[in-house]
Amino acid sequence: MGIGLITEVGTFYPPNITPDPDHGIGNWNQDDFNRAMQQGISPTGDPYYPAFPYTSYTRMTNADLVDLKAYLDSLPGVAQGTPEHDLSWPFSLRSGLKLWQWINFTPQEFTPDNTQSAVWNRGAYIVNGPGHCGECHTPRTLTMALDNSLHLQGNPQGPDGELVPGIDMSLRDDKWLAADIIDALQIGITPEGDFLGGSMADVIDHTSQLTEADIHAIANYLSQP
Repeated sequence: MGIGLITEVGTFYPPNITPDPDHGIGNWNQDDFNRAMQQGISPTGDPYYPAFPYTSYTRMTNADLVDLKAYLDSLPGVAQGTPEHDLSWPFSLRSGLKLWQWINFTPQEFTPDNTQSAVWNRGAYIVNGPGHCGECHTPRTLTMALDNSLHLQGNPQGPDGELVPGIDMSLRDDKWLAADIIDALQIGITPEGDFLGGSMADVIDHTSQLTEADIHAIANYLSQP
């Protein structure tokens, strides 16, 4: 469970994903979990709002999803519900979500680029799959879908109205080196000696726990044209 996600259309409240059988996902089997993560569909067949970043998680491998569910199942269950989303009309109407998915979303597992190195492909998988970096660093269309023509090029309306910078270093005027990206992901420091703040500071709490190999892979992917 987490804090509310404030967006242009209202506030989304993350659900309980502990293994509690009544308030969490304790009754989900692996197929339920994979369907939610890769297709954005609940165990009852209802589509999820894309505030749940299944549009990125869809690229995750089945093996990683098995590992992820095993970890979540190992946590203590918490018998606590979450508030309903607080959304403006017409976004409060779930009836339009199937149409949204039909127009904007195609499930797709990550496919390696055979012209790139294994390190680059590992970075691409993390950034575009489980890391879901594009969910904040890519702008959205009028229908709130990711504008993939501007992939990772920045978002003027990020979480809580933040201006989120682009992280495709091939398109930035102040191109960061791979070593700069590594420093940012490990300790949150920029090449200018400043520290990353806002919602990115919370992200650093998690990226700092990645393995050296995975952080180097991310830096390799983001720093290459």
